[in-house]
Amino acid sequence: MVGVLYFPLQYGFINTCLKSLVIEKFGEETWEKLRLMAGVQEMFMTYEIYDDIITLRLVQEACKLLDVSSEVVLKLFGEYFFSFCKMSGYDTMLRTLGGNLLEFIENLDALHSYLALSYEAMNAPSFRVERMNDGIIEAVAKDFFDSEATMTILNQSEEDERTGKKEHVVFQMELKEKNTKRKVQPKENGSDEEMKEDKEEMMKRMMDRCANLKLCPRKRSPWELVRSIVMFGQGNLHQSFIPSYPKKLWIEEQAFCNAFPFHIVFDQNLVVKHTGVNIQKFVPGLQTEGIRLEEYFTIVHPEVIFNIQSIKKFINSQFVLKTRREMLPEIQQNQPTLKLRGQMMWMESLNCMIYLCSPKLRSLQELEERGLHLADIAQHDTTRDLILLNQQRLAEIELSNQLERKKEELRILSRNLEIEKQKSEKLLYAMLPTHVANQLKEGKRVEAGEFKICTILFSDVVTFTNICAACEPIQIVNMLNAMYSRFDRLTSIHNVYKVETIGDAYMVVGGVPVPTETHAERVANFALGMRIAAREVTNPITGDSIQIRVGLHTGPVLAGVVGEKMPRYCLFGDTVNTASRMESHGVPDHIHVSPFTYSVLKDKRIFEIMERGEIEVKGKGLMRTYFLLKNLQKSDEQIMGFTDGETFEYQEDPEKETELEDVSPEEANIGQKDEEERQPSLSLHSARNSDYLVQFDITPAYDSDAKHQHNNPSDTNSTKFCSLL
Repeated sequence: MVGVLYFPLQYGFINTCLKSLVIEKFGEETWEKLRLMAGVQEMFMTYEIYDDIITLRLVQEACKLLDVSSEVVLKLFGEYFFSFCKMSGYDTMLRTLGGNLLEFIENLDALHSYLALSYEAMNAPSFRVERMNDGIIEAVAKDFFDSEATMTILNQSEEDERTGKKEHVVFQMELKEKNTKRKVQPKENGSDEEMKEDKEEMMKRMMDRCANLKLCPRKRSPWELVRSIVMFGQGNLHQSFIPSYPKKLWIEEQAFCNAFPFHIVFDQNLVVKHTGVNIQKFVPGLQTEGIRLEEYFTIVHPEVIFNIQSIKKFINSQFVLKTRREMLPEIQQNQPTLKLRGQMMWMESLNCMIYLCSPKLRSLQELEERGLHLADIAQHDTTRDLILLNQQRLAEIELSNQLERKKEELRILSRNLEIEKQKSEKLLYAMLPTHVANQLKEGKRVEAGEFKICTILFSDVVTFTNICAACEPIQIVNMLNAMYSRFDRLTSIHNVYKVETIGDAYMVVGGVPVPTETHAERVANFALGMRIAAREVTNPITGDSIQIRVGLHTGPVLAGVVGEKMPRYCLFGDTVNTASRMESHGVPDHIHVSPFTYSVLKDKRIFEIMERGEIEVKGKGLMRTYFLLKNLQKSDEQIMGFTDGETFEYQEDPEKETELEDVSPEEANIGQKDEEERQPSLSLHSARNSDYLVQFDITPAYDSDAKHQHNNPSDTNSTKFCSLL
């Protein structure tokens, strides 16, 4: 069997099918990648026309992405397209096209003609079938007829057709039946008696079938009777039918022209012999004797040259003819042209062709625009019912288009909403720890949590008060923004939590809210990075690099969410107070470390730490403190995250729990007893279990310039109190 087809314009249905294929076979991510590579939109409207270049780009990029040839992709698409059509509601329609393979292909044009009612601009394929041997399109043969078919392209060329160059593909399809009928084979080793019994049984079956047949209107020989039931060697039942034709056509010429008001009879030279009555009304020129059909009509489908040879080639196809506007009466030239759709039949004895047709209309609006009425169409013509039914279908298609547009709008809105949601969550997670933010989003109460050990850092800008007095506010904002942006980047590199910023004060904690045994190491490296980053920020007064003061302390804290309107994740405990004291009693461009933090860092042997000596710390008495100088194993570039990427690797030991080494009172807090006699106890344990209001005295680093004198801190410094019930 040989087929010829022309490829149609691409509706959104085609691209939707291709999208469905990629998603089903390879997943959503592959489709998204393919779509971006091809540069096409995400959604396709079913009844909208898209440029063929979109489909071609998708196929080309699919070949690159999957590393296969275009033939493989197109074959896979062809097989899936058949399944997609069935899933889209065309299953029954396809199954009823024909009773055998040949009829199926021959009636594909009729299917396309029906689809043209919904897809108005569709330039459907045309099929011409010549019987050579049994064959069928692979997917159809496998699904409908339980057969395996192979297709081979015999010729692929361009031909000059009426509308220009057209691709002409001739392919051969061979069919292989899966469930072939078992032929009667003689038994090689069987006895004569067994063969005789088989014949008698076969004859008995044939006689039983003969007994169930109705009487034949004409006398037939017994052999003809048997032959009409069984075909020997195949064992298949065949229903025999021989049509009966009259010797004379018992119909008047006038009755025929009225019964078929839209018909045309023409000879091999396309000279019109006679036409139906209504077609004469709308094309009066057909009443002229000897006129040629191509003078008044053009062939729309199939796209062939208007001559008798081309028409005979596609005799099994539906033909659509369109009137030539210039040949119509002047009053009709402003109206839409009339299209006729019907069947060509060659009458060999008369050497003429008859075209039985009807107006090609999709809706009542088109009927009215062409000056037609339902009464102009014959009563037996189903075009009348088709127009009325399609009117409702067109309304449903329009509703479907509106729903698809609304669906696409909702999808875009949903995507934009998701983007905005991610922005909001990102902002929320910047203000609160992730697990705390998630609990607040779910409307749950966040309980305060105790952390047995962590390391807290405070920092401030040296002479910040003098800078504020001498500069414009916008200069201060720009300076702090430049500094804090660099600090914020370092928090991600060393995975420490930024608690808050107040003025020029910057507070960070390691080991909270996620406990980690490397909390002190992380905060120490962060402090070294802060000092390097601060040198990149310019003092707006002098133009020199700004200097910061940094203090570190390690100990237990209580962490919880404070407030409802603007909830903040705050730390409470004496550890916060001591860390602030380390910062306020520090030295410019130095990292001041408490003895507790020193005891955690010294055994790691990765930092260079210098002893400062004993100093008087407000509220603590004499304390032996230290200066953190540098990391002995990591360079400044590694600490800043310029060489190892955006994260700094730390070695965690999950089985080992870090414990603070015991620090003797003489080493850690000389004179502590005298200070305790002057102030109430500030232990975290007593704060949690007491019903009294306990206040922790925290001296902010930015309240007074007197604190910049690290050796003699002023007793007049203003203080900030954090209350804990």
